[in-house]
Amino acid sequence: MARKKKPLPIFENVTITDIAAEGKSLVRIHIPAHDGTEESQLVVFVPCAVPGDVVDLQIRRKKHSYAEAEVIRFHKLSEKRAEPRCKHFGVCGGCKWQQLPYEEQLKFKQQQVYDQLTRIGHLQLPAPGTTSADGKCTFQPIMGSVKQYEYRNKLDFGAANKRYLTKEEIASLPEREGAESAKNIPALGFHITGAFDKILPIEQCHLMEPLCNDIRNSVANYALENDIPFFDLRAQTGMLRDVIIRNSNSGEWMVIVQVKLQEADDHQKLEGLLKFLLNKFPQITSLLWVDNQKCNDTFHDLDVHVFHGKDHIIETMEDLKFKVGPKSFYQTNTEQAYHLYSVAREFADCSGHLVYDLYTGTGTIANFVARQARQVIGIEYVPEAIEDAKVNAQLNNIDNTLFFAGDMKDILTDEFISEHGRPDVIITDPPRAGMHPDVVNTIMNAAPKRIVYVSCNPATQARDLEMLCRDYDIRRIQPVDMFPHTPHVENVVLLEKR
Repeated sequence: MARKKKPLPIFENVTITDIAAEGKSLVRIHIPAHDGTEESQLVVFVPCAVPGDVVDLQIRRKKHSYAEAEVIRFHKLSEKRAEPRCKHFGVCGGCKWQQLPYEEQLKFKQQQVYDQLTRIGHLQLPAPGTTSADGKCTFQPIMGSVKQYEYRNKLDFGAANKRYLTKEEIASLPEREGAESAKNIPALGFHITGAFDKILPIEQCHLMEPLCNDIRNSVANYALENDIPFFDLRAQTGMLRDVIIRNSNSGEWMVIVQVKLQEADDHQKLEGLLKFLLNKFPQITSLLWVDNQKCNDTFHDLDVHVFHGKDHIIETMEDLKFKVGPKSFYQTNTEQAYHLYSVAREFADCSGHLVYDLYTGTGTIANFVARQARQVIGIEYVPEAIEDAKVNAQLNNIDNTLFFAGDMKDILTDEFISEHGRPDVIITDPPRAGMHPDVVNTIMNAAPKRIVYVSCNPATQARDLEMLCRDYDIRRIQPVDMFPHTPHVENVVLLEKR
């Protein structure tokens, strides 16, 4: 006979005290001991709450040193609480900080950068917004986003033949059979964490301009009205898989419809959908489609077909133009990307210098700093991105850049440096995982005068900085908020060789 699980506790009248990672709040609950030993402390992570809320908590998952809980009752709302704008808040999983005023979001992000650099990297830094006593290191105040809504230039919407149902929706159904049948309602929207084969239908997302909502909702309605089957991720059947919408600050719009063509009339159905979009939305300058027969929705290795217009859109930054294709990476907050890159350029101070731009991607930073530098050498692992970088250099008549594809530690050798010159400045902008220790050592062997480290994950940045600080000193730190209403933050650090 199976042993019954001990029921998880409820804690009443708990005051939320802090913000934690992944957009959750945090409270430390002191649990008195009954055997004469000292009381214990349980760290509890809570979604959808803010510091100052007084709540009842139901523990849902408990580990030895921490637990996860949900609010089952609010006794008092915090003065720091804001009214979320989005009707999908709390369910969709994005924009987890909408209940916090933007000024409070910035405070917590700035503190998050400081905590991670000092605790993970064991770095001695001045407090945020101050300069060290010796005047050599400045932790600059966080730079807020120009826009708090409608700031994204790209959104990806999944299609599924099973829509996600909230607990309230399931409870409102009369019987189990009704709940099961409701789960088979098709939906176009966002994937839900922990329910990979289900989609939450999105009616209105505030992260892009309103036209994005019109296009997405029109695709969903047309597919339903014209018997286009939505994809079943488990069975790998159905036709409509994914819709990606991109726009640019030059006023262009790209729509990519991803399908799995299987039935004899699928081509005809796809053509009907694309013609419908073209007729209804003349703003679309690039209408593309992908036939994806794989088990996942990635299409970097697949052909992208042009149904109408160009195979790209154009982003502008200062007087530069950047060609953005369906597979291109470009910062999704265009206006704030300009400020991020401006910080990197200022820190680099690359006038007349040889600059190495590591993890150059499509060469955005490389081309952005090229006119101040003597020469910029960009290195990137993805060959397709390097080809885009070369195109962007040609598009802007920039002739002092060189781009190389390959693993950083394999390219940046003594022979490479001997051939192309020892860099005066290295700019590095790695992915969230940060840099491999071999790459950090390679950078230190290259011995540039300055390193500018741009990071989308201050935790891994802190780890790498601890290694770099064996030979370098941190001079300036600038957090930059690229993604309002989320816990994510970018950070730029300037290091100078001792």
